[in-house]
Amino acid sequence: MKRYLWNALVAFDQFINALTGGDPDMTLSGRMGKAVAEGRCKACRGICWVLDRFDPGHCARVSQAESDEGADEVAKL
Repeated sequence: MKRYLWNALVAFDQFINALTGGDPDMTLSGRMGKAVAEGRCKACRGICWVLDRFDPGHCARVSQAESDEGADEVAKL
């Protein structure tokens, strides 16, 4: 059951990312991590800071894990 819930949360995260113009195979935090690393999206910096309080280095780690994703992004953050 725990794995099922985790998979559902990841799917929801990817769905929200796709609705906002991101690659449908990438999570929103991965997309925000890339934007922060590239010096874009001040709001992303703040959201990643909050996520880091719960999971240190979350956005940076996820963006590296998803480094092969993002080619289908239609809107930059």
